[in-house]
Amino acid sequence: MTASQATEVDLAEESGIPLRLAYKFINKQAGGRESLGYFKQDQKNYLRTVRQKRMAYEEVGVLLQYFSKQILENPSFFYELHLDKEEQITNIFWADAKMIIDYSHFGDVVSFDTTYKVNELDRPFAVFVGFNHHKEIVVFGAALMYDETAASFSWLFKTFLKAMSSKAPRTIFTDQDPVMAKAILEVMPQTYHRLSLWHLMQNACKNLNTLFRGEEGVHNALTTKFDHIEEESEFAAAWYSMLDEYDAHENDWLATTFKIRKKWAYAYVRSAWSIGIRSAQISESFNARLKNYLKSDLNIVQFFTNFERVLTDTRYKEWEAEYDLQFRIAHVKFDIKMLKQAREVYTKAIFKLFQDQFEESIELSITKCVADGDDFVYTVKLDDKSKKHKVKKEGISTVSCNCRLFEMKGILCSHAIKVLREAILNNI
Repeated sequence: MTASQATEVDLAEESGIPLRLAYKFINKQAGGRESLGYFKQDQKNYLRTVRQKRMAYEEVGVLLQYFSKQILENPSFFYELHLDKEEQITNIFWADAKMIIDYSHFGDVVSFDTTYKVNELDRPFAVFVGFNHHKEIVVFGAALMYDETAASFSWLFKTFLKAMSSKAPRTIFTDQDPVMAKAILEVMPQTYHRLSLWHLMQNACKNLNTLFRGEEGVHNALTTKFDHIEEESEFAAAWYSMLDEYDAHENDWLATTFKIRKKWAYAYVRSAWSIGIRSAQISESFNARLKNYLKSDLNIVQFFTNFERVLTDTRYKEWEAEYDLQFRIAHVKFDIKMLKQAREVYTKAIFKLFQDQFEESIELSITKCVADGDDFVYTVKLDDKSKKHKVKKEGISTVSCNCRLFEMKGILCSHAIKVLREAILNNI
């Protein structure tokens, strides 16, 4: 193989192109196999030799080489190794400059997940992810963990905060792992810890299949409790009614889950900032991407090469969204000044959410208005069967609604929009 052919083979592997397809492409480019000058086995042998050379210093040496190279290219790159009593590496955390910058802008809400496993030992691959202003996934940090003990999680969360200038997230989503919960409470006591509804439902299906007569019965019994009831008293009444209906007062899983209801029940979590997320859906979506890149047979060099491809593809979606925002105007459904102003302020993804709320507000009615000193409290509802919402208007332009959509998501709800528009039309 010539030096240029070797370079082509290296680029193909770094791009994730399988050996068979890479060989076909290169021999097509050369004008046929007879013009290529080497066989597929030669390509395979070359790649094997390269991998062996890269792994000459074993895994630890390769890791240190990789991190040293990253720091040379960008001094803001951060990494830390966790050593055990015998000076053996147990956990590894890293974050590049882009991750740190993204966290400074979008790190209020973080989803942390360790369900994805890498290599033949099923080592947990932990990622801190979130959403940016285009509702696209951003990665804040990553770790390879050799175990999932309280000490390891505690070290990992402390290291994460160290990399992020001690700024803790306002809300963090995780699965229902008590060890992880203990570490979060210890390291980030002011952070609101929320549980992934998807993981909760999976655990419910495992533990309550018999009680609720199959997975469909589990979903029917719990979906409303998990994700819809707004008031705490209403939630408690519905929960105890469910226990009576299924004679489940002695069920240990339900009792344990009820004790931590402030981490998952909508009636409680709606008081915390969450950018509208109700599950660890960001992590689940990111894990789906990882499956296309990271396989269990990768060595440490291949792992980092492929993880960088994941990052590149993930960040490219943000660039696409930025381009779309600059050169394609968001469609406004109604010729209304409020919508036109919102279009100028929001990204397309956020404007769509606002416009949806505006559209809902058109169907609403204000049924009551009560003066409260200099303020006014409005009762807003869709029809006689729908839930009533109270919107308080203070001064000229300050409103708050008991649905708390703005406090959770940062988007004005349809009830508040209805009151604001009414006030504008009536010069109140």
